[in-house]
Amino acid sequence: MPTPGSKTPRLTHRFADTFPELALPWEAQETPAPQLALLNNELAELLGMDAEWLATDDGVRFLTGEQPGPDARPVAQAYAGHQFGGYSPRLGDGRALLLGEIAPILPGADSPAAARALRDLHLKGSGRTPFARGNADGQAVLGPMLREYVVAEAMHALGVPTTRALAVVATGAQVLREDLLPGAVLARVAASHLRVGTFQYAAALPDAEASKDLLRRLVDEAVARHHPHAADAENPALALYEAVVGAQAELVARWMLVGFVHGVMNTDNVTLSGETIDYGPCAFIDAFDPGATFSSIDVQHRYAFGNQGPIAAWNLARLGETLLPLLDDDPNRAVELAQEALAGFQARHLAAWRGGLRQKLGLSTDVPDETVAELTDRLFVQLTEASTDWTSFWVRLADMAEADAEADRLIPGARTPDEVAAWLRDWRALSPDAAAMRRVNPVYIPRNHLLDAALMAAEDGDLAPVRELLEAVTDPFAPRPGFERYAEPAAVDGAPFVTYCGT
Repeated sequence: MPTPGSKTPRLTHRFADTFPELALPWEAQETPAPQLALLNNELAELLGMDAEWLATDDGVRFLTGEQPGPDARPVAQAYAGHQFGGYSPRLGDGRALLLGEIAPILPGADSPAAARALRDLHLKGSGRTPFARGNADGQAVLGPMLREYVVAEAMHALGVPTTRALAVVATGAQVLREDLLPGAVLARVAASHLRVGTFQYAAALPDAEASKDLLRRLVDEAVARHHPHAADAENPALALYEAVVGAQAELVARWMLVGFVHGVMNTDNVTLSGETIDYGPCAFIDAFDPGATFSSIDVQHRYAFGNQGPIAAWNLARLGETLLPLLDDDPNRAVELAQEALAGFQARHLAAWRGGLRQKLGLSTDVPDETVAELTDRLFVQLTEASTDWTSFWVRLADMAEADAEADRLIPGARTPDEVAAWLRDWRALSPDAAAMRRVNPVYIPRNHLLDAALMAAEDGDLAPVRELLEAVTDPFAPRPGFERYAEPAAVDGAPFVTYCGT
């Protein structure tokens, strides 16, 4: 919302004011020759921003954090976290800044509705902060920032709760990684950046009373901004925990239904809002494989496609540990309450997963859950044995709901084609709705080979492939002439696809 006489968006500093223990005042580094690479006009409009102004020199300097406006108080956020199972007591924004919150266009800036409408404006690649680890330079490079933009917007179009990308700005700097690469800053929008790692940092403070006070304020903020029903509960901290458990259980199921592999499900990447955050070494499966892992740093396959549910539950257990002082004065009773709340994860996750599969199969709610489970269990055996492409399989299946096509077209290379044919007959007997299937089964996703090729072109100065890929994946459900290659799986050449975090 622009201030009088200026088009600079007005930013509040709610987090900085409310949590000074977690907010280190800091400034973005200067950029030598910033140029707008991508701007999300639709998101800018939703936020009440002037997209034309954001494309000006002043607007670009706003997006890099160099001219955040007179009301802004940029901070680097402190948090802890378990990274690949190992605990780090002090992580924080090593190359990022929270510029502030975008004030809602609502009456009553301090009202509960206004708090829920706030959106964080956060930068990645804005320069080294005191939280930077080792010799990290605090910068980001163009390819990974464009990756986050494309994948976040694709996830949004797919209906998966997610942080979103407002812009990517090329800084004009050359950043040393394996080679010299063009630098960039990503402007990210989130419901908030409260994460499990935030609570872990607070719980580890050496002063027990200060720790409990900070945890209580964090609970109040998470309730106000994300789970307002918990405010009226007899035990708001417990109600918040139950809400976060449910939100994360459903979120991860929705990831998996579209074949997404996060790649770095550390506790500092688990939000209290239930939004997906951090698209570093992420990827989408081609062939259906529960063991699929793409991240170069996930050498133990901790965050494999099929392991994302159990890992989410593990991360949520770490959140429960931080909340124990607020759950009950009796430590044993506090543990019991946390365990009872966490025990609900599996049922919520399985219900979301199987409910999503029911939709992908086009089956009505009249079909018993047991029938859906039996069908999908049989199906996954066939998909795994034939290394079937996950996304295109569902597109073919919708076509077969309406036409009596040959079963061998459904799962090419199936080892037991008779069983595939029997499965297809059983599924058709349940009267699947092809139109409903096409509403939930995407034709286009950011396929790994296409995204990598587009990012390589961008690093060489050609953004056209990224823009065309964006056009495909932000309208993912309807096939369009001229976009056929975006629906095709990668050629099978035996070389495993690998992603990198970009730091």
